[in-house]
Amino acid sequence: MHEADFVVVGAGSAGCALAYRLSEAGASVIVIEHGGTDAGPFIQMPGALSFPMNMARYDWGFVSEPEPQLGNRRMAVPRGKVIGGSSSINGMVYVRGHARDFDHWAEAGAAGWSFADVLPYFKRMECWHGAEDGADPAWRGLDGPLHVTRGRRDNPLHAAFVEAARQAGYGVTADYNGYRQEGFGAMEATIWQGRRWSAANAYLKPALRRPNCRLVRALARRVLFEAGRAIGVEADIHGRTGTIRARREVILAASSINTPKLLMLSGIGPGAHLAAHGIPVLADRPGVGANLQDHLEVYVQFAARRPITLYRYWNLLGKAYVGARWLLTRTGPGASNQFESAGFIRSAAGIDYPDIQFHFLPLAVRYDGRAAVKGHGFQAHVGPMRSKSRGSVSLRSPHPADAPVIRFNYMSHEDDWTEFRACLRLTREIFAQPAMAEHVARELAPGPAAQTDAELDAFVRDHAESAYHPCGTARMGRRDDPMAVVDPECRVIGVEGLRVADSSIFPRITNGNLNAPSIMVGEKAADHILGRTPLPAENLEPWIHPEWRTAQR
Repeated sequence: MHEADFVVVGAGSAGCALAYRLSEAGASVIVIEHGGTDAGPFIQMPGALSFPMNMARYDWGFVSEPEPQLGNRRMAVPRGKVIGGSSSINGMVYVRGHARDFDHWAEAGAAGWSFADVLPYFKRMECWHGAEDGADPAWRGLDGPLHVTRGRRDNPLHAAFVEAARQAGYGVTADYNGYRQEGFGAMEATIWQGRRWSAANAYLKPALRRPNCRLVRALARRVLFEAGRAIGVEADIHGRTGTIRARREVILAASSINTPKLLMLSGIGPGAHLAAHGIPVLADRPGVGANLQDHLEVYVQFAARRPITLYRYWNLLGKAYVGARWLLTRTGPGASNQFESAGFIRSAAGIDYPDIQFHFLPLAVRYDGRAAVKGHGFQAHVGPMRSKSRGSVSLRSPHPADAPVIRFNYMSHEDDWTEFRACLRLTREIFAQPAMAEHVARELAPGPAAQTDAELDAFVRDHAESAYHPCGTARMGRRDDPMAVVDPECRVIGVEGLRVADSSIFPRITNGNLNAPSIMVGEKAADHILGRTPLPAENLEPWIHPEWRTAQR
């Protein structure tokens, strides 16, 4: 009853792309997803983005272990438990990553994943709507399944933010996903016609309209093997444990948290750790669950001089208006994620490409929608892009229903503190420029009392939050690399018939939000799985500051 050529575990960003491309090629596909429907305004309305990540219906509800460098705080680790996965509960921000990120992947052993290699897959997935801003369409895709749009930027604070950055000496970029990432400009989003354009809307729902693609709602327990080859997945289906068989291959696309957990439950991982939980070792791969990375960020908040921020809607009547307008017309504040301007800069001379990201928001509020500042205000989300700290995901028990142990080890490398101080001081400098200064009544956070290194460090320790970009826990590399989990064709090393295709395989975290590169992994992995020749490389050279060795801007 439950058998197909390919079994994909996880209907998230990469899993949806896999289902679409594999079924498009004529193969039969079963997608296993523990979560349910994405119907309803909490997911589909972009302006409601803070709701689904706080709802047990849509989120796995993971939390980290106490983080020693962050005052032993336990950090929320939202992961989508719904079709579309985290693309259905995220902030919808679309960032490919910098070209040099993928060149680093190739240098680290992921042959065939340089920027020239992955650019054709980014272009294949995109239906880009940004040419009116003067960006070069040669870098972008125009007819893919994933709509990528730009907000209206009606609020004058967006233009003021970009102008203030220009006044501070930074460049303006027409397209941070194209020729030039470094600089400030419009932010892109996976929103189309006022609706969240998740991987479920872009890929999965069209795939499910084909007779050769099915969705099975179930909790995957482990991958099943015969003679070292994956032959299916054991899963809890409608209250019973059964087998979903794969005639050709099993592909794990269950997130950087659940994918390593499933590998370990299936006997693939650090041998001693598996043995301690009574799990027979099929392949001793110490890299499973290691190399966990994420982006941390802080909110630099300001009180506004004039009532021009989104705070006007931060009341019962305002929210009712926003919701009603969206339901009736798909327009208004509810049709935007409100992250409509952005920036990427280098923290110091001698760094060749940006290592700091900014999101600007015309409201002073936490990302999850809690703890809004009373009164009109605005904020910049800012954080370093390439922390050297590494964490891990490990088993709490051998029981599939138990959440894994998540340790990020945030801020455990001394460079993290230097980079965050730079983030805070450079942000303050931008907001002190005339274009923004006229809108600033006072600094709310960190607050004017926080000036010394120690005071800024204390603010980071107490207030830094995850940007919700975990990755790297089944990293890609050469087959002779003892810490690699998959090879450059996404095949799990040490077994047959099993692949991983999600953000787990990232050797190193990319610049910016991770939804776009996660979908790209699904697109490219599909060609490897089908045995196709990869799309031809495109050797477009990105902009690098000509004086990066000696100039910070």
